[in-house]
Amino acid sequence: MLQDNDITNIDESSLNVNEMMDTMYNFVSNCNNEEVSTGIVPLPGVLDTLHTLASRYTNTNDENEVACGLVTGNVEGIARRKMSALDIHATNVFTPLSKPQGGRIWDGVEDIRFLGGFGSDYCSGDVDNLDRNYLDRGEQIAICVDRCIDMSSKDSTLDKVIHIGDAPADILAAKSYANHPNKPSGLCVSVVGVATGSYNVDELNQLCGETIPGTWEPIILKQGQGVGDENVF
Repeated sequence: MLQDNDITNIDESSLNVNEMMDTMYNFVSNCNNEEVSTGIVPLPGVLDTLHTLASRYTNTNDENEVACGLVTGNVEGIARRKMSALDIHATNVFTPLSKPQGGRIWDGVEDIRFLGGFGSDYCSGDVDNLDRNYLDRGEQIAICVDRCIDMSSKDSTLDKVIHIGDAPADILAAKSYANHPNKPSGLCVSVVGVATGSYNVDELNQLCGETIPGTWEPIILKQGQGVGDENVF
């Protein structure tokens, strides 16, 4: 049980984290696209792949439509700026939202609002626990899924969540969401691991554990496979 002073410390920590995120966004909002994208370059074939996803699966208004969002530890406003500066948002792959997520307004980027779960939505602030890196990400996946369900029509059913990433935290985050207490019943969770980062196929594969059909269905692609290859879709 927490004592009163513990609760006060938690509230103060949350306030400080929010203030920090606001300060970070204010700094980035004063940068131009070239400054925002410094040191960040999409891998070859990524933009073409996203264009393919957008044209084939998103915003199609049919029963098999796919909603596509971004899950990241980034502050939402900063994530929007990065997606814009890197021309990723211009692929139209992200599912647009008609109203702010979580009621928060990010001045200057409200015209590029899209589905997602962000560090500004959930941050435990527990920097001493390394497991929080992926557990926080799992909570951000949960937030993104809830928003997807909320924005869907009453006749729509969300059958599967697919999280894509290139790091151990991505695999473990998706796995934690597969066991999340608030995950809708019958929802299948999958992760697609791509060994295009600092971790190889074996490292990512070892973290997946056993496949549980209909519940947890992980896939690890060989290095580079799928990026820019339309046949994968």
